[in-house]
This record gives sequence, C-alpha cells and structure tokens, in this order.
Amino acid sequence: MRKFLVVLDDSRECLNAMRFAALRAAHTGAGVTILSVIPPEEYQHWMGVADLMRAEARERIEAHFEVFAKWMRDKQGVNPDLVIREGDPVTEILKLVNESDEIGVLVLGAGSDKSGPGPLVTQMSKNAGGLPIPVTIVPGEMSKERLERIT
Repeated sequence: MRKFLVVLDDSRECLNAMRFAALRAAHTGAGVTILSVIPPEEYQHWMGVADLMRAEARERIEAHFEVFAKWMRDKQGVNPDLVIREGDPVTEILKLVNESDEIGVLVLGAGSDKSGPGPLVTQMSKNAGGLPIPVTIVPGEMSKERLERIT
C-alpha cells in the first residue's frame, strides 16, 4: 500500500500537513506514516537524565500522535503508523524514505512567517532532486476548507 509520510513536530504548519496527508490518503485508498524525530541535542546530559528525557519525549510524541491518529481514524477512516527516531530530522526522513518501499509521497507543512517556510522545508527542498519520491509542500496558512476542496 502506498503511504504518505508526514512529519510530526511542534510547528503550527504541521497541522495542515497532517490534514493534507490524511485527506489524500482517504481519497486515494492510501495510508499515512507519521514520523517524529527527537533531536540529539536534547540528550547532552548525564546518562540517567538523558534516559528520562528520552522517555518523556517519547511520551509527548505518542500523546501528540494519538490526537492526530484519532482524528484520522474517526473522520477519514485512515489508521496511521507512528515512527519515532532520534537524530537529525533531515537525515532520519531520508533514511526512512529509502528504507520503505511503501512511502510514496513526503508531505511537509510550510511556515508563512517572515523567516521563511521553515528549516525542514528549506533543507528538504535542497535534497528533493535526489529523492525517490515527490515532496508535497502544504502552505501553513491554507484554510481547512480549501485543503478539503483540493484533496
């Protein structure tokens, strides 16, 4: 089954990327894989503290994922998968895309403030030419109604 890969992070634009991926998956009979990456700099402490912080980060991610997963299941009939990795987000996205034959589209949300579309969109755009799949960039300010119309 083809799947849309979407990145779960703390950005505002993540919500539109999630919506787009779920709506497209529902309309095309595809699935959704949600990737969340824990940056390595969060664990530059003593071993016991690092283990505790890692466990807390995973709990936060799982709780955040469950909110999106419930909406996707209840409203779109899509049951997403969660993948949690540790490391550099771009590196982990590229690894997952290359490891999985099921992932067919990477969906990213673009920020709309003056600082640009966001570091992930900027970095992934530089790698887009070498990816084995297309990248869809969803505007962070696009309305829910507009997203529903175009998907």
